[in-house]
This record gives sequence, C-alpha cells and structure tokens, in this order.
Amino acid sequence: MNMMEKVTSEVRGFLASPLKLAIGGKQVDAKSSGTFRTFDPGTGEPIATLADGGAEDIDIAVKAAREAFNKSGWATMPSKDRAKIINKLADLIERDTAILGELESKDVGKPREQALAFDIPHTVGTFRYYADLSAEIEPRVPFNVEGSDAWSVRLPYGVCGFIFPWNFPFLLLGWGVAPALAAGNTVVIKPAEETPLTALYFAKLAAEAGVPDGVVNVVTGGGATAGAALAKHPDINRMSFTGSPEVGKMVAEACASNLTPAKLELGGKGAAVVFDDVDVDQAAKGLVGAITLNAGQVCCTASRWLVHENIAEEFINKAVAEMKGMKIGYGGEEASQIGPVVSEKQRSRVLGYLERAAKEGAEIYLAGGEEKVPGHDGFYIKPALLGGSPENIAAREEIFGPVAYIMTFKDEDEAIELVNSSPYGLANSVWTTDLDRAKRVSEKLVAGNSWINGHNLFNHGVSYGGCNLSGCGGGVLGADTLEDYYRRQSVVRPL
Repeated sequence: MNMMEKVTSEVRGFLASPLKLAIGGKQVDAKSSGTFRTFDPGTGEPIATLADGGAEDIDIAVKAAREAFNKSGWATMPSKDRAKIINKLADLIERDTAILGELESKDVGKPREQALAFDIPHTVGTFRYYADLSAEIEPRVPFNVEGSDAWSVRLPYGVCGFIFPWNFPFLLLGWGVAPALAAGNTVVIKPAEETPLTALYFAKLAAEAGVPDGVVNVVTGGGATAGAALAKHPDINRMSFTGSPEVGKMVAEACASNLTPAKLELGGKGAAVVFDDVDVDQAAKGLVGAITLNAGQVCCTASRWLVHENIAEEFINKAVAEMKGMKIGYGGEEASQIGPVVSEKQRSRVLGYLERAAKEGAEIYLAGGEEKVPGHDGFYIKPALLGGSPENIAAREEIFGPVAYIMTFKDEDEAIELVNSSPYGLANSVWTTDLDRAKRVSEKLVAGNSWINGHNLFNHGVSYGGCNLSGCGGGVLGADTLEDYYRRQSVVRPL
C-alpha cells in the first residue's frame, strides 16, 4: 500500500460511521439523537454523517470544560509543562498532515496541495509558536509603586468558546485555540456545520497528545442552534467568533448580555494600491493569486484593485490572461489551482453579485460565471474581473468569491481616499518599488494590516486583526494574542 492509499484508507476509516460530539474526553451522540450530513463541494456527494448538537449539548460541553478547568490541573500546571504537551500536539498534527490535508480539501473543496503546503504546516507552526512563547512568559509582573509591594499575575480566564467559519476551518482553529490552550484555558469549539471534520480530528489528536479530558470539546451543529447557545452561555469566560460582520454583531449582543468579552474577527473588502513603477507582470500575477486563493473565500484578500491610470490597460490585460490560464478543478487532483466554492448557496451568492454588478454598469473585463468540471458535479466558478465606478455593488460589498474589481487613480491622495471609503478595515496592500512611498501610503490606509508588494501575508509574531466592520476585541497571530487569553490580577501588600 503506497502513502496515498494509506491516507485514503485512514480517512475512510475516520469517516466510516456517524461522527459524534467530542465532550469531556468521550465521543457522544447529540442529546436529540439528531444527525446531519456534510457534502463534498467538488462533487456534491455526501462525505460524512455527524451528530447534530444543540443547546443542551453546548451546556454539557461547557460544564465539562469548567470541570476540566477546575480539576484537571491544566490551568495550574507550570507553563513549561503545558507547553510540552502542546508541542507534542503540534508534532501529531505534523505527523498526520496528509490526513488533515485530505479532510480539509474534501470539506472545503480547496486544492489538496494548497492545504498540504500552507493550511496544515502553518497550523503546526501556530501551536509551536504559542507553546514556546507561553513557556517564556513570567507569570508575575512587579509594579514599582511607593510604599507597597505590588505585582500583577497572569491567570487563564477559564472556559473559552470558539465559533469558526468554513473557509479555513483548521488554520483558524489553530489561530484561536493555540493561544487559549497555551495560557491554560479550556475550550468549547463549534465548527462551521459545512466543514467540521478537522475540528473533530483535532480533538482526537489532543487526547493522544495527553491533553486532559474536557480541556478540548467539540460540538458540531448549526449556527442558529449550537452556535447561538455557545455565544449566549452564561458560563463562558471568553468568546471568539470568526465570520461575517452581520453574525458577529449577533454574537457580540449575546456576549454583552453576560458581560463576556468577545474577540470578533470579521469580513473585509481589501484593497491593493498598484503604482505605475511596478513590474506589471509580477503584480498582476500576485493579485490574481490572492483573489483566486481558496476560490476567493478569504476575508482579507484583495478584491478591490486600485491601479494607476498609466498602467491600467496593461495591468488588466495581464490579469485577464493570468486568470484565464488557471486550472479550475476538483480539489483532490494535483493540477487544480482553483477548487469549488463551499456550497451551492455560496455559488448562487457569487453569481448573484456578478449579475447585480453588470446591471449597475460595471465594465466586464472577464465575465466569470459558472464552470463545468467534467466528472465532478460541484460548485465551480470561473474568476471574474470587473471595473468602473466605486459606487458599484461589486466595489462596495464583500462577495467572497474569485471576483476582483478594478478602479484607476491619478495620485496618492486619490488612492488613499478610495481605499478608506470602505466601511471595512481588515487588510490592504501597496505595490511599488519606492519604499518611502510604500511606507507612507501603507500607514495611511485604515485597516488592521497593511502589506507591501504582497498580499495574504501571515507571520507568527505579527498581529493580524481588523477594525471598523472587520472586527474588534483583539487580533490573532501576535504575542498580544496570548495576552488576550490571560486575565490580569493585581496583588498589593503595604510596606
């Protein structure tokens, strides 16, 4: 049996019977005994049957997490010992990269090679980064105050709830859960109902690594049932939601009713400002790669391209040629560069935006639209390149598909004004060979992240987060994210 056959066999074994909830170290059915199915976006065929968790299951999971926080020793063990377990967990994720990559590709529809090259290795790095960082942090920080011996101590919050989206289910699980566990918290995870497989496999690996029972809990189910129940649960100490601004507002309202602090990582309408001194081929290739990554289902991707008027025609021609040359295909096939979008609902959403943009007068440089992939009846979409007025719906709203919108500008001020006219604020990029201009413009663009001569850049140790409609409550990937999962307690002794 070769490596691929072995991976396929193990994946089939994992998916063979109905997948249960992972609560308190046990695999359990939903209290309702209900189930639901997930589907392969590349074929439309069922992948797995899963327990359909609801409010009662969330309550049981939160209680298990509370029990583990109070009694398992996870919260109180020396950070170096906890870091050893998390590093072992990272080793197990790395060991099973091929299995996790296959599950992620089947679940999301993304090309398997992309999951193997980026999603899984980056998640391994995330767990190692926070494990090592937590082992170095001093738990006590002295205050220099007159007349007192005073200090602050870092302590874990308690039970942390996580609701993850369907576009990067395993990568985002790592971004959220790794710092929470490293700080000594316990977690309840509600993955997206479309893409729950790697979260359940993660619970299996956590147990194998020696994470105590109840520290990691996974409840699969609907957003309106299990997700809503988690957000409004009164015994959650910290909440993290990644998804749309519309749902993020509902999560924030639910958390506010219990005064639960919430981290909201939300959507975006990222811009790329391309000046006329760039290598046009290189910039066009980079931005086409950004908008087609994961079939455009990337919250921070550059979907608004602001191109200097001197190079606009050349840039459009290069971008169209690059888009036309990309291989659209099933995620499990090695040659595929663009897989399907996650569902028929998402395909209809993207196609609807293309239709509305055209009705509003958008220039159509490449029409995009539905794609047929022989042998695979999935949810495929061709890349599209539109342009025109900044008032067009395709320039204003997050489409979450492989659709870019070009606008032209004359000078820096005009470009900055166009970028900052958006109510979002997640990530933008500046493309130029003039480093002084790159720094100057990148600092004036309102967002959590500005990138120079690249897009979708994620480095461990560099904070990534949003502002305005793109989020609040703290970001991810930086050292400050670990601090987000400690509460500070001051101690004062008069001298």
